[in-house]
Amino acid sequence: MSNEPKQKAGVRATQKEATRQAVLEAARAEFERVGFEAANLRAIAASAGVSAGTVLHHYGDKRELLHAALFDDLDETLRSTVAGLGAGTLEAQLSELTRGVFRYYQQRPKLSRALLKESLFADEPWAQKFSGQVRDVHGVIARLAEEAGARGELRPGVDGALFAVAYFSFFYFALISWVQSAHGAPVALVERLVHQHLEGLRPIEKPSRRRSP
Repeated sequence: MSNEPKQKAGVRATQKEATRQAVLEAARAEFERVGFEAANLRAIAASAGVSAGTVLHHYGDKRELLHAALFDDLDETLRSTVAGLGAGTLEAQLSELTRGVFRYYQQRPKLSRALLKESLFADEPWAQKFSGQVRDVHGVIARLAEEAGARGELRPGVDGALFAVAYFSFFYFALISWVQSAHGAPVALVERLVHQHLEGLRPIEKPSRRRSP
Protein backbone atom coordinates (compact mmCIF):
# COMPACT_ATOMS: atom_id res chain seq x y z
CA MET A 1 0.00 0.00 0.00
CA SER A 2 1.36 3.40 -0.99
CA ASN A 3 2.23 6.03 1.62
CA GLU A 4 1.35 8.79 -0.84
CA PRO A 5 -2.13 9.55 0.64
CA LYS A 6 -0.58 9.88 4.12
CA GLN A 7 2.17 12.10 2.78
CA LYS A 8 -0.34 14.33 1.01
CA ALA A 9 -2.45 14.53 4.17
CA GLY A 10 0.66 15.52 6.12
CA VAL A 11 1.55 18.22 3.61
CA ARG A 12 -2.00 19.61 3.73
CA ALA A 13 -1.97 19.66 7.52
CA THR A 14 1.37 21.48 7.51
CA GLN A 15 0.11 24.01 4.97
CA LYS A 16 -3.09 24.54 6.94
CA GLU A 17 -1.16 25.22 10.14
CA ALA A 18 1.21 27.59 8.30
CA THR A 19 -1.80 29.47 6.91
CA ARG A 20 -3.38 29.65 10.36
CA GLN A 21 -0.22 31.05 11.94
CA ALA A 22 0.22 33.59 9.11
CA VAL A 23 -3.38 34.81 9.55
CA LEU A 24 -3.03 35.08 13.34
CA GLU A 25 0.24 37.01 13.07
CA ALA A 26 -1.29 39.38 10.52
CA ALA A 27 -4.36 39.80 12.72
CA ARG A 28 -2.29 40.69 15.79
CA ALA A 29 -0.34 43.25 13.80
CA GLU A 30 -3.50 44.81 12.32
CA PHE A 31 -5.37 44.89 15.63
CA GLU A 32 -2.38 46.53 17.30
CA ARG A 33 -1.93 49.00 14.44
CA VAL A 34 -5.50 50.31 14.17
CA GLY A 35 -7.44 48.71 17.02
CA PHE A 36 -10.15 46.07 16.89
CA GLU A 37 -13.03 48.21 15.62
CA ALA A 38 -11.07 49.71 12.72
CA ALA A 39 -9.33 46.46 11.75
CA ASN A 40 -10.21 45.18 8.28
CA LEU A 41 -10.38 41.50 7.34
CA ARG A 42 -9.25 42.23 3.79
CA ALA A 43 -6.15 44.00 5.07
CA ILE A 44 -5.41 41.08 7.40
CA ALA A 45 -5.88 38.58 4.57
CA ALA A 46 -3.62 40.57 2.24
CA SER A 47 -0.90 40.78 4.89
CA ALA A 48 -1.13 37.02 5.44
CA GLY A 49 -0.99 36.33 1.71
CA VAL A 50 -4.41 34.66 1.56
CA SER A 51 -7.90 35.63 0.43
CA ALA A 52 -10.51 37.15 2.71
CA GLY A 53 -12.57 34.02 2.05
CA THR A 54 -9.79 31.89 3.52
CA VAL A 55 -9.77 33.99 6.71
CA LEU A 56 -13.55 33.68 7.02
CA HIS A 57 -13.34 29.95 6.34
CA HIS A 58 -10.94 29.48 9.25
CA TYR A 59 -12.42 31.95 11.74
CA GLY A 60 -15.93 32.98 10.71
CA ASP A 61 -15.77 36.67 11.59
CA LYS A 62 -13.50 39.37 12.99
CA ARG A 63 -14.37 38.73 16.63
CA GLU A 64 -13.66 35.02 16.26
CA LEU A 65 -10.32 35.91 14.69
CA LEU A 66 -9.52 38.28 17.56
CA HIS A 67 -10.27 35.59 20.13
CA ALA A 68 -8.08 33.05 18.34
CA ALA A 69 -5.20 35.51 17.93
CA LEU A 70 -5.31 36.63 21.55
CA PHE A 71 -5.80 33.20 23.06
CA ASP A 72 -2.86 31.61 21.28
CA ASP A 73 -0.54 34.53 21.96
CA LEU A 74 -1.47 34.89 25.63
CA ASP A 75 -1.43 31.14 26.20
CA GLU A 76 2.16 30.93 25.00
CA THR A 77 3.10 33.91 27.19
CA LEU A 78 1.52 32.35 30.27
CA ARG A 79 3.10 28.95 29.69
CA SER A 80 6.60 30.32 29.12
CA THR A 81 6.35 32.71 32.07
CA VAL A 82 5.14 30.03 34.48
CA ALA A 83 7.80 27.59 33.23
CA GLY A 84 10.49 30.21 33.86
CA LEU A 85 9.60 30.97 37.46
CA GLY A 86 12.58 30.58 39.72
CA ALA A 87 12.87 28.86 43.07
CA GLY A 88 12.97 32.03 45.18
CA THR A 89 10.50 33.37 47.70
CA LEU A 90 6.80 33.54 46.93
CA GLU A 91 7.07 37.32 46.57
CA ALA A 92 9.92 36.98 44.06
CA GLN A 93 8.04 34.33 42.08
CA LEU A 94 4.92 36.49 41.86
CA SER A 95 7.04 39.43 40.77
CA GLU A 96 8.44 37.31 37.92
CA LEU A 97 4.94 36.25 36.94
CA THR A 98 3.61 39.81 37.01
CA ARG A 99 6.53 41.18 35.00
CA GLY A 100 6.34 38.42 32.40
CA VAL A 101 2.63 38.83 31.70
CA PHE A 102 2.68 42.64 31.77
CA ARG A 103 5.62 42.60 29.38
CA TYR A 104 3.24 41.00 26.88
CA TYR A 105 0.53 43.61 27.51
CA GLN A 106 2.88 46.58 27.36
CA GLN A 107 4.29 45.49 24.01
CA ARG A 108 0.73 45.43 22.61
CA PRO A 109 -1.30 48.21 24.28
CA LYS A 110 -4.17 48.26 21.76
CA LEU A 111 -4.40 44.49 21.75
CA SER A 112 -4.42 44.57 25.54
CA ARG A 113 -7.49 46.77 25.57
CA ALA A 114 -9.24 44.39 23.21
CA LEU A 115 -8.08 41.42 25.26
CA LEU A 116 -9.44 42.84 28.50
CA LYS A 117 -12.81 43.60 26.95
CA GLU A 118 -13.24 40.54 24.78
CA SER A 119 -11.87 37.86 27.12
CA LEU A 120 -14.03 39.00 30.04
CA PHE A 121 -17.24 39.09 28.00
CA ALA A 122 -16.55 36.50 25.30
CA ASP A 123 -19.24 34.10 24.10
CA GLU A 124 -18.77 30.34 24.13
CA PRO A 125 -16.58 28.49 23.41
CA TRP A 126 -14.09 31.30 24.02
CA ALA A 127 -15.50 32.22 27.43
CA GLN A 128 -14.65 28.72 28.63
CA LYS A 129 -11.20 28.83 27.03
CA PHE A 130 -10.26 32.18 28.58
CA SER A 131 -11.63 31.16 31.98
CA GLY A 132 -9.57 27.97 31.64
CA GLN A 133 -6.42 30.08 31.28
CA VAL A 134 -7.27 31.98 34.45
CA ARG A 135 -8.09 28.74 36.26
CA ASP A 136 -4.72 27.23 35.30
CA VAL A 137 -2.75 30.26 36.52
CA HIS A 138 -4.87 30.36 39.68
CA GLY A 139 -3.83 26.77 40.34
CA VAL A 140 -0.16 27.63 39.86
CA ILE A 141 -0.34 30.56 42.30
CA ALA A 142 -2.25 28.49 44.86
CA ARG A 143 0.46 25.81 44.64
CA LEU A 144 3.23 28.40 45.04
CA ALA A 145 1.49 29.78 48.14
CA GLU A 146 1.12 26.30 49.63
CA GLU A 147 4.82 25.63 48.99
CA ALA A 148 5.70 28.97 50.59
CA GLY A 149 3.65 27.99 53.61
CA ALA A 150 5.52 24.70 53.86
CA ARG A 151 8.81 26.66 53.80
CA GLY A 152 7.61 28.80 56.68
CA GLU A 153 7.16 32.01 54.67
CA LEU A 154 3.46 32.19 55.56
CA ARG A 155 1.52 31.52 58.73
CA PRO A 156 0.08 28.03 59.14
CA GLY A 157 -3.43 27.77 57.76
CA VAL A 158 -3.09 30.34 54.98
CA ASP A 159 -5.42 29.25 52.16
CA GLY A 160 -3.41 29.06 48.93
CA ALA A 161 -6.49 29.17 46.69
CA LEU A 162 -7.81 32.26 48.49
CA PHE A 163 -4.39 33.90 48.28
CA ALA A 164 -4.44 33.31 44.49
CA VAL A 165 -7.80 35.09 44.27
CA ALA A 166 -6.28 38.06 46.13
CA TYR A 167 -3.38 38.14 43.66
CA PHE A 168 -5.79 38.20 40.71
CA SER A 169 -7.73 41.08 42.28
CA PHE A 170 -4.48 43.07 42.52
CA PHE A 171 -3.44 42.10 39.00
CA TYR A 172 -6.73 43.02 37.31
CA PHE A 173 -7.01 46.28 39.25
CA ALA A 174 -3.58 47.28 37.97
CA LEU A 175 -4.35 46.08 34.44
CA ILE A 176 -7.61 48.03 34.25
CA SER A 177 -5.93 51.13 35.69
CA TRP A 178 -3.15 50.87 33.12
CA VAL A 179 -5.51 50.29 30.19
CA GLN A 180 -7.52 53.34 31.26
CA SER A 181 -4.29 55.37 31.51
CA ALA A 182 -4.96 55.90 35.21
CA HIS A 183 -1.68 54.35 36.35
CA GLY A 184 1.58 54.32 34.44
CA ALA A 185 3.45 51.70 36.48
CA PRO A 186 1.14 48.70 36.84
CA VAL A 187 3.87 46.18 37.68
CA ALA A 188 5.13 48.27 40.59
CA LEU A 189 1.53 48.68 41.77
CA VAL A 190 0.93 44.91 41.80
CA GLU A 191 4.23 44.33 43.57
CA ARG A 192 3.37 46.85 46.30
CA LEU A 193 -0.09 45.37 46.78
CA VAL A 194 1.29 41.83 46.96
CA HIS A 195 4.00 42.89 49.40
CA GLN A 196 1.50 44.57 51.70
CA HIS A 197 -0.79 41.54 51.57
CA LEU A 198 2.06 39.16 52.31
CA GLU A 199 3.15 41.23 55.30
CA GLY A 200 -0.15 40.36 56.92
CA LEU A 201 0.36 36.66 56.26
CA ARG A 202 3.91 36.29 57.61
CA PRO A 203 4.46 34.06 60.65
CA ILE A 204 3.91 35.96 63.89
CA GLU A 205 7.09 36.11 65.89
CA LYS A 206 6.56 35.39 69.54
CA PRO A 207 8.16 37.99 71.81
CA SER A 208 11.15 36.59 73.61
CA ARG A 209 10.86 36.34 77.37
CA ARG A 210 13.44 38.22 79.37
CA ARG A 211 15.02 36.34 82.20
CA SER A 212 14.64 37.87 85.63
CA PRO A 213 17.91 39.12 87.10
